[in-house]
Amino acid sequence: LITAVICSEPFQKLGKAQSKVFGTPDLPLIMIPHPLGGLSIEMVGARAEVAIPQILAVIREQLK
Repeated sequence: LITAVICSEPFQKLGKAQSKVFGTPDLPLIMIPHPLGGLSIEMVGARAEVAIPQILAVIREQLK
């Protein structure tokens, strides 16, 4: 099972803290620029372009 969380930059510390609280301190965080809500589809696409290489890196790492 490959798992990660997509998180915008202001929530990075919270994401790391919550992963520790829930017993998954090594849970990968995929970081995207903030905000996500209220964006045009083009801007959401730009966030996805930031996330995709990170997602692929997580998949490659977890398949080793």
